[in-house]
Amino acid sequence: MGLWEDAKNIRDKDPAARNVLEVIILYPGFHVLVTHRIAHFLYRKKLFFVARLISQLSRHFTGIEIHPGAKIGHKLFIDHGMGIVFGETTEIGDNCTIYHGVTLGGTGKDTGKRHPTLGNNVLVGAGAKVLGPVYIGDNVRVGAGSVVLKNLPANATAVGVPAEVVRVGNIKCCPADDLDQQALPDIVSNRISELEARLSRMEAKLQGEYPPDKPSRSDF
Repeated sequence: MGLWEDAKNIRDKDPAARNVLEVIILYPGFHVLVTHRIAHFLYRKKLFFVARLISQLSRHFTGIEIHPGAKIGHKLFIDHGMGIVFGETTEIGDNCTIYHGVTLGGTGKDTGKRHPTLGNNVLVGAGAKVLGPVYIGDNVRVGAGSVVLKNLPANATAVGVPAEVVRVGNIKCCPADDLDQQALPDIVSNRISELEARLSRMEAKLQGEYPPDKPSRSDF
């Protein structure tokens, strides 16, 4: 499966793409796949300087920074792409979708395998950060703006800072737009509501155990 299939995949997943030729000529998400294949080939041949030079030139023209050591599967769809960063030991499975502003990076505390591994059919929403050598299972959906610091099981949907699993299962593995970002729960708001409800229950219980004193004549 080659670059032609990658271009067709982008056309199929992006409703704004009219045809494959438009994708090949105009889409930075496709251009960076072309340059990364060259850079990754040179990286594997231990031509590190040339590989990094190519990746940095690609970064200049596309706004997408992919280290030449990163391993990328088939049919990666990078939508828009500005501000995307993939670290050296990042691994991405097949048929994944990555939106702009996403970082697949390190924490600065790990050695060796320092960056995330994504399974197949993973979708990472705009602005999300996946940090450290975590494993993201097949068919996982990460909501926009989330920060993932732990492994996520297959078929999970995770949101929040730090990200929490809010749903598992019932995921169809292929459409690029099968995550309704507006329907995702607000973790912080839910926690505040839970605390308010708990506080109300505690206040009601205390009032029941300690009823207010009857007013005396001196109170009038």
